[in-house]
Amino acid sequence: MYTASWRDVVRRDLFGPSPDPRDKPYRVIDRIVLLVFKAFGFRFDVRGSEHVPLSGGAIISSNHVSFFDFMFLGLGALPRFRLVRFMAKAAVFHHWLSGPFMRAMQHIPVDRKAGTAAFESAVRALKDGEVVGVFPEATISTSFTVKDLKAGVARMAVDAGVPIIPAAVWGGQRIATKGHKVQWRRGVQVTVLLGEPLVPEPGERPQALLRRTRTAMEALLDEAQRSYPQQPAGPDDRWWLPAHLGGTAPTPEEASVSDSLRAAGKEVTAERPHPVKRLTARLRRRR
Repeated sequence: MYTASWRDVVRRDLFGPSPDPRDKPYRVIDRIVLLVFKAFGFRFDVRGSEHVPLSGGAIISSNHVSFFDFMFLGLGALPRFRLVRFMAKAAVFHHWLSGPFMRAMQHIPVDRKAGTAAFESAVRALKDGEVVGVFPEATISTSFTVKDLKAGVARMAVDAGVPIIPAAVWGGQRIATKGHKVQWRRGVQVTVLLGEPLVPEPGERPQALLRRTRTAMEALLDEAQRSYPQQPAGPDDRWWLPAHLGGTAPTPEEASVSDSLRAAGKEVTAERPHPVKRLTARLRRRR
């Protein structure tokens, strides 16, 4: 179990014995992030960091449950002194607050209407020996299960000749996720699991590698969910658990319908029962 400390924030060797001077903005921001982790007492269970190569290109392919997943996943590569260049939607790079930080850290913007440029930038970064972080579901999964993956992650691995490191992150949805207000809770645990690298086999087609990647991600997410030590505070706090584990999150089928509505430009809101009905339901549960 890891909890960020002041010692970590000021450690001179946090990023290795000879970090690249060009990454100074990234390193400064990482130290600030560690300060935030320390202030809120987040507890991290990070496993599998040894699967991140010490040098050379690699893709970290993770599920996506919260707005802060990229911060949490970065901890998985830090013990190997690697900084991850995440692919994120272009709007984040144009935002007045997040934009300067994203550009300074050399993350990769993705314009969904013109994805070729992002794909080529990612492949170039991989061939240059960078670790690239990808959320191949393309958006947060409101069912908290692994959605269908975009084929780009496998195509990048094949084109660049680098391994895919499957990953799972869990717990961050309790702080900030789609469809729920941000809740700055203290002491939340976040689990980050990194699996064994999936190396493209000679002649392997991207779709076959994509299937292997999804299978590995699902297994890691299942392990992260079932080994998570913190439980809902009560019946009204089960929203952050998937339906198959007894939570009240939408099923994958329900989430798919909502995603389709959002893509069509229609607002999706959670239907809240009348206050009297909510009170009656609570009284029934207590009996």
